[in-house]
Amino acid sequence: MMRFASVFLLLQRLGAAWLLLAVGLLGATAAQAAKRQAHHTPTPAAPVLRDGQAEARLIEIYRLIGAARTRDALRLAEGLVRDHPGFQLAQLVYGDLLAAQTRPLRTAGDVPDTVARAAAAQLKDLRDEAALRLKALSERPPAQTVPDQFVALSNRHRHAIAVDTSRARLYLFENNGSGPRLVADYYISVGKLGVDKGSEGDQRTPLGVYFITSNLDPRTLKDFYGAGALPINYPNPYDARRGKTGSGIWLHGTPSTQFARPPQSTDGCVVMANPDLERLLSTVEVRSTPVVIATSLNWVPQAQARQAGRSFEDAFNAWRAAKNAGDVPRLLGYYTNDFNSYGKSLNDWTPSLQQEISKAGGRGFEIKDLSMLRWTDSTETMVVTFGELVAGTNRGSTKRQYWMRQGQQWKIFFEGVIG
Repeated sequence: MMRFASVFLLLQRLGAAWLLLAVGLLGATAAQAAKRQAHHTPTPAAPVLRDGQAEARLIEIYRLIGAARTRDALRLAEGLVRDHPGFQLAQLVYGDLLAAQTRPLRTAGDVPDTVARAAAAQLKDLRDEAALRLKALSERPPAQTVPDQFVALSNRHRHAIAVDTSRARLYLFENNGSGPRLVADYYISVGKLGVDKGSEGDQRTPLGVYFITSNLDPRTLKDFYGAGALPINYPNPYDARRGKTGSGIWLHGTPSTQFARPPQSTDGCVVMANPDLERLLSTVEVRSTPVVIATSLNWVPQAQARQAGRSFEDAFNAWRAAKNAGDVPRLLGYYTNDFNSYGKSLNDWTPSLQQEISKAGGRGFEIKDLSMLRWTDSTETMVVTFGELVAGTNRGSTKRQYWMRQGQQWKIFFEGVIG
């Protein structure tokens, strides 16, 4: 079992070992290159880089350090920095291990104080990254649990994403007939000034329930964005209701020369290592994949998350019954006075609702593929996506509603067709 206490004590003392590369790592690399040339040894082929593998290798190095197996750790660290030369945290650990082979270290990263002071910001970033990676991997979500925002996901949402910004972690779920199942998780970076984005240019990552809107071709992007980008729909209707501004919030990769970024280093986007992002790019679906971004995730059994949404389901079913009955006055009682649908007020939008009911000709409406995602901050809200079609027909539309709790009542403040 990994001795995390020993590892954390080591990490707390990590110094600017990456600066030792000038006298250690680079010298070792040059010697290895000369040896290969002398013996005509071909350079090994570039490895296939897979999601999560680099982090797993780093954690194994920490485990070996904690077990005082520094020579084994050095061997693995050498391979890791060879395969991922832009992985700065791995370079830092490798530099420490190299220095330990030539002289005793007073502390890990034993370099002159002047050097450590000059690189203080970079050192803090690397220490924070190391601590977050270890903590997230030692404190795993309980088995068979989901974030409590996942009240219900229909099979139409084949995948879902949840981001815990306090742990610098993104969790990928696969959704099938038995509910969402955690299949992978990754280290991520967020805004330079933290989270809870409120305005354009504030360098914060938004918090809320979002959806992936597109999958951008990496050939159209600058190298800065790495393997590609998945934009999300910030600001969503709840953000817009609260006057939040900004745009261009993406899940994207890192430049080709950089494996990972510090925990707080973006202008508001969520950034991942390229091999990890490539897993998302090849897995998630545009428009139907939810992305929950929270300061902290609360993990609960799926049945508990569903039970917490029962009061809302009662309100949704009552709204549906009023619509099926064609009772417009009762139906409008489920909408807020400041309802908005793509710029239409409740008065502007009511004729469209009446027209829908009229076209149904008394047959009522069927609901399918109902999904419910809850968000709670100063207000409890529910983001609902469903297919709606006139009973007896086989074609309809996909709608999304945003509900909020007002006292003991749930009311709709946004509704729109999304497909």
